[in-house]
Amino acid sequence: ITAAADAWACGAAGLPKPWQPQKPVLPVEGMRNVLITSALPYVNNVPHLGNIIGCVLSADTFARYCRLRNWNTLYVCGTDEYGTATETKAVEEGLTPQEICNKYNAIHADIYRWFDISFDYFGRTTTPHQTTIAQDIFQRLLAHGFLLQDTVEQLRCENCQRFLADRFVEGTCPFCSYEEARGDQCDKCGKLINAVELKKPQCKLCKGVPVVQPTQHLFLDLPKLEERLEPWLEQSWATGDWTANARYITRSWIRDGLKPRCITRDLKWGTPVPLDGFRDKVFYVWFDAPIGYLSITANYTDQWERWWKNPQQ
Repeated sequence: ITAAADAWACGAAGLPKPWQPQKPVLPVEGMRNVLITSALPYVNNVPHLGNIIGCVLSADTFARYCRLRNWNTLYVCGTDEYGTATETKAVEEGLTPQEICNKYNAIHADIYRWFDISFDYFGRTTTPHQTTIAQDIFQRLLAHGFLLQDTVEQLRCENCQRFLADRFVEGTCPFCSYEEARGDQCDKCGKLINAVELKKPQCKLCKGVPVVQPTQHLFLDLPKLEERLEPWLEQSWATGDWTANARYITRSWIRDGLKPRCITRDLKWGTPVPLDGFRDKVFYVWFDAPIGYLSITANYTDQWERWWKNPQQ
């Protein structure tokens, strides 16, 4: 209390000189270096107040606090642009996926600028850096034996001559009989769905009835990581600041045993898979999108690894 009273009595003259980071902002030896990101907003809509409050505003507030503390702070974000939802929106508006991304990225950037969100850089995931980094991570996983190949039963629309990604299928939920369930999840009961489990499936593009056909896909071999993951989690839970919800969900995954997770999709709009036999496929958006944090930073500075591969600072 005495220190606070003394600081108050000194007034603004007693404040430390504001830190002026170099441009681009890079980690500085001996300083507290803080990298902040917001959840990447999906590109196929116009942001509303809920998106602002639930996504970028809390990170913006924290970034401003860090800068007031004279911590060396970098705050990056950008639009998440690959995946089925973009293709669906493109069909709705009669545009190409790239045109949809260009249109809505500009809208997002303008709205965040209007709200004065203090990003150091606001980018996007449809860039050459995204392709390079995502494919490099994929090649490393492949080289270290963390990928496997398997046959998947998938819905194919003969009218559209394409395998149907989850969001291109609707039908009746096999659990609660809701008649407008998506091919990945039922919005009524909340259960995850495999599209081939839907009753009365229908192609969203042409309203035709799809058929089940086998197709080859690549999977992350997550069971291989269980032995290494469990001791790491115990240490992280003991020393980190995990929410109760995050601990509960993670424990349930470990308790039930990790399962292989498919990382490829039969789509055109996405990061291409750089492997013979799979070059007509793209990476599943949940493999690809988190890498967007790295690639957006790489578009901000070619020294991006100093932020993402620098645990000492």
